[in-house]
Amino acid sequence: MGILGAVFMHPDDLYPMLKLKVAAMNAEKQIPPQPHWAFCFTMLHKVSRSFALVIQQLGPDLRNAVCIFYLVLRALDTVEDDTSIPSDVKVPILEEFHRHIYDPDWHFSCGTKDYKVLMNQFHDLSTAFLELGRGYQEAIEDTTKRMGVGMAKFILKEVETVDEYDEYCHYVAGLVGLGLSKLFHASNLEDLAPDSLSNSMGLFLQKTNIIRDYLEDINEIPKSRMFWPREIWSKYADRLEDLKCEKNSAKAVQCLNEMVTNALLHVEDCLEYMSALRDPAIFRFCAIPQIMAIGTLALCYNNVEVFRGVVKMRRGLTAKVIDRTKSMSDVYGAFFDFSCMLKSKIEESDPNATRTLSRIETIQRVCRESGLLNRRRSYVVESQPIYYSVVIIWLVILLAVIIAFVSRR
Repeated sequence: MGILGAVFMHPDDLYPMLKLKVAAMNAEKQIPPQPHWAFCFTMLHKVSRSFALVIQQLGPDLRNAVCIFYLVLRALDTVEDDTSIPSDVKVPILEEFHRHIYDPDWHFSCGTKDYKVLMNQFHDLSTAFLELGRGYQEAIEDTTKRMGVGMAKFILKEVETVDEYDEYCHYVAGLVGLGLSKLFHASNLEDLAPDSLSNSMGLFLQKTNIIRDYLEDINEIPKSRMFWPREIWSKYADRLEDLKCEKNSAKAVQCLNEMVTNALLHVEDCLEYMSALRDPAIFRFCAIPQIMAIGTLALCYNNVEVFRGVVKMRRGLTAKVIDRTKSMSDVYGAFFDFSCMLKSKIEESDPNATRTLSRIETIQRVCRESGLLNRRRSYVVESQPIYYSVVIIWLVILLAVIIAFVSRR
C-alpha cells in the first residue's frame, strides 16, 4: 500500500507525517558546515533517518557525541555483519576497533551502499571523534572496545542457550545502553543510571530487531546469520532455517511467540529507566525507540508474516509516536495500548500462552500503577478504516503547498 492509500485508511496519520517531513527537512538544514561533521550528520540521516531526527533535538555537545557514538558502532556492526569477510580477518579488526577511532588515516572497505561509504570515509568520523570532549571520547572508546571483543567471541560460535542469547545481546546492544547512559552523565544532564537498567534498554531493542529480522538474517549471502537461541528454536524445528518453510508455519509461529515473550522480560526495567530521566530531549531520544519496539513486537506476535517478509509499523503510526511522545504518561499509554493489542492475539493453544499472558498482565499493572494512564491519548490501537475523501484531498494539497514553501526557504 502506497502512502496515499495508507492515508486514506488512516486519515489521522497525515498531520503527524506532515510534521515529520518538515522536521526532517529542517534537520538537514542544521548539518554543520565543516566537511567532516557534514559527512557524519549526512551519513546519520542516510543510515537512520528517524533516529537522526531525535538526535538533532539534543543539545549541541551531546548531539555531536551521540551522532559519533552511533556511527562508530554502526561501522563496527558493518564489519560484524559482512559475512564475506573471513573470520581470521574480521576478529582482529573487531578487537582493535576502539584503537582505530583515534586514527584518522585508518579505513577498511566492507559493507554495502551507505555503509560502504561510511567505512571508506572513516577518517571523517575519526576526525570528528577527536574533537569531542574527553569524557565523551572515553565513554565511546570503552563501549567500542567491549562490544568489539564480544562480537569477536560470537563470530566463532552460534547462540546456543538463552543465557548466551542474553550475553550476545548485551555485547551488541546492552553496551550501547550503558554507553549512552555514560554520555548522558558526561553531559551533566542526567544521573548515571544503574547498569542493569541501561542493559535492559539495549536488550529490549536488540531482541525486537532479531525477532523482526529473522528472514533477512537467515537469507544472508554468502552465509546465514543465526541469532535465535537453539534452546528455544530446537523445540519447534530441526534447523532454524526450517521455520521459513510454509509447511512448518504452525511451529514457526509458536517459536516466534516464545521469542516475543522472552523479549518482554525487559519491559519493567525499561519503564523504570525512562521514568528517572529529567532532560526532555534525552527522554524523547530514549522513549521513542522503546515505544517502536513494543509496537513492533505487538505486530510480530502470532504473525506468520515474520517468516515471509518484513513486518513493521506503518509510517503514519511511526510519525505519531515521534510527534506525541513527550512524557511518561505517553510512554505508559503506548506500552499499555500495544500490550492490549498483543494480549488480544494470544491463543490458548499456544504452548507459551500462560507465560505470555503473565508478562502482559505484569506490564499492564505497572502502567496502571503509574497513575498516568488517564493523561494520555490512545493512538496506537488500530481502528476501522475511515474514508473522508474530500478532507483527504484538501489535506494532501495542504501538504504539497507547505512542503513546497519549506523547500524554497
